[in-house]
Amino acid sequence: VSAFLLNRSSDLGNTRSGYPDQESWGVKITLTDEGVMRALIKSGHLEKYNDRQYILLDQDVDVDFFDDLEQHTTNLKSQIAEIDERTNFMTAIGDVIVVSDSGVTLYTDTLMWNSEEELIYTDDPIMLTTEKNDTLYGIGFESDVSMNHWKILQPSGVMERAKDE
Repeated sequence: VSAFLLNRSSDLGNTRSGYPDQESWGVKITLTDEGVMRALIKSGHLEKYNDRQYILLDQDVDVDFFDDLEQHTTNLKSQIAEIDERTNFMTAIGDVIVVSDSGVTLYTDTLMWNSEEELIYTDDPIMLTTEKNDTLYGIGFESDVSMNHWKILQPSGVMERAKDE
């Protein structure tokens, strides 16, 4: 984490129970897998809780995802995000928008990212626009992080193309 850190754990001993152990503003977090950058997470504010191994990002979360060759694939924006430090499992919450470099855009309220499996998913209602400007709706969504292989679990929508397209 590159930013100013405020360590609160030693301020008043145990009387600060429930408060974060550290806070940071203007945060950039780089997540790697065996030295290869997989995600760059930015947020206006971070709270870190050591005992729970939990991070809360609660201002303008912006995440760039990268493939095995460190090529950019996708961008995610949300109001807040929660990260389990044990697993790097992230939950994005509030006005989530995911835009892939291939032209697919996902809108939802909550989205989970399993960094180990490199999957994103939600059980919430979604709206998806494809690279061919189709707009699909549904409940539940699963995809690889680059959004090349996605599925809507309970889809609905209208496509306006001729049969041969």
